[in-house]
Amino acid sequence: MIQARLLELSNKENLAGLSLREMGRQIGLPNESPQKIKHHLLQLQKKGFLTINRAKGMMDRSSSEPDWAKGLLKKARRLFSIPIIGTASCGPLTIFAEENFQGFLRVSSKLVGLSKPDGLFAIRADGSSMNRAEIDGKQIEDGDFVIVKKDESLPENNEMVLVIVDDRATIKRFIKDEKNAQIILKADSSYDYEPIHLHPDDKFFVNGKVVGVIKRLSE
Repeated sequence: MIQARLLELSNKENLAGLSLREMGRQIGLPNESPQKIKHHLLQLQKKGFLTINRAKGMMDRSSSEPDWAKGLLKKARRLFSIPIIGTASCGPLTIFAEENFQGFLRVSSKLVGLSKPDGLFAIRADGSSMNRAEIDGKQIEDGDFVIVKKDESLPENNEMVLVIVDDRATIKRFIKDEKNAQIILKADSSYDYEPIHLHPDDKFFVNGKVVGVIKRLSE
């Protein structure tokens, strides 16, 4: 998400005029390490999305941005360009949430069921722990793209969310067990996956709520 947020910020601000700490603050990560912000700026430069000229003190969106990327963060009447931000576990909690900006998912707004792409990103599902979960009649299976709407508020009971726990990403159903003062991240699967039990004070972060599924092409 850091790279997508920095790219969005570059549409509004001259990044060269901001310190690394100020960039972190403006993308909603005031406590993020400046070195991590710098790392993601350099990754965007390597991928051709930013042009950084240290000699002239300039940092701007690249004019050589590939054609398939030009729709990023722009509102479209019928098609959205949604950034793909890595992979999330739909199995045991094993996949690290280190950002891996993989490109864009070009998708009809009708498949997403929203009129605007604001705050949307895509995660590729890994595993089968949510293969009984349905979004608009579509199950979340291994290899599918899960569409997430960024929302850091506490989810409603039983909502499907993307959660970061100890720097690992997982898609699960969010259960508030107030009676026992715990939060349960529950699988919704035809297989036997153990739920994840958390204390409300544990280190976890709700990155967004699942709003759609784009099915992989069946072979």
